[in-house]
Amino acid sequence: MAVQHGLSVPAPGMVRIPGGSFPMGSDDFYPEERPVHPVRVDSFWMDEHPVTVAAFRRFVRATGYVTVAERPLDPGDYPGANPADLVPGALVFRRASGPVDLDDWSQWWSYAPGASWRHPYGEGSTLNGRQLHPVTQVGYEDAAAYAAWAGKDLPTEAEWEFAARGGLEAAVFPWGDDFTPKGRRMANTWHGRFPWEYEPAGKLTATPGTTPVRSYPPNGYGLYDMAGNVWEWTGDHYTARHPNPTPAACCAPRNPRVLQDPAGAPAERHPRRTIKGGSHLCAPNYCLRYRPAARQGQTEDTATCHLGFRCVVR
Repeated sequence: MAVQHGLSVPAPGMVRIPGGSFPMGSDDFYPEERPVHPVRVDSFWMDEHPVTVAAFRRFVRATGYVTVAERPLDPGDYPGANPADLVPGALVFRRASGPVDLDDWSQWWSYAPGASWRHPYGEGSTLNGRQLHPVTQVGYEDAAAYAAWAGKDLPTEAEWEFAARGGLEAAVFPWGDDFTPKGRRMANTWHGRFPWEYEPAGKLTATPGTTPVRSYPPNGYGLYDMAGNVWEWTGDHYTARHPNPTPAACCAPRNPRVLQDPAGAPAERHPRRTIKGGSHLCAPNYCLRYRPAARQGQTEDTATCHLGFRCVVR
């Protein structure tokens, strides 16, 4: 077993995150990130990058696991739908040919039959050359199953955000307050007017899509892709806002978790979990969420070409 900071690493490719207190959330961007409130987390270990296609393939080969996107659909979950349309698949991004209504996500998302982690963009797409890319098209259940197989867990939202900050307590991004310091791109995000005008970063991102892990600099804790590339599942149920802050930092909640749907929330067929980090499809004109404080709710059964995960050990 490897040794890091004098401690045994629980699994290869994990980084120790020191415990501490930090102001979670942001009052400066989207409503769901408010209010800023003090939180404390104990130390833990985190995967230095999102789980890759190669790692997920080892899991599937060892267990025979079938992901949510590959399973037959239950007509009872989709009342009113044409049974002929209920075929296994997932959501895939389609670049628009010009400006579109940004309130209508169907202008760039479509359900692709046959899309799965093996075929991230639908039937006919492959994993050739993508072994070191983050695995995508995985639902919450798939991420949790992989974590259990690996002897790990999914991070809480507080753990994820603390780790993403990399020791920079109140910075906007994992690397500081400047989005492109000295003109350098620090993460795989959308440059240009989403979802049609795309400014590539050379051969690395000639077209919109994921990039291999470690393609951009790590944060202060040595973690890669804590902004952009793919959104990441956490183990917490989603709340529309953070809880009201405690009156003093001394009373900050320690290792908070949201283990149930919020009280009073409307019942949903598929509960929502919090996802973090933004993705390669986030752009300033549409989704400025490639920041540690940013958060979003995603239904547990959803699989897309811009959503992955990483694991922790406590």
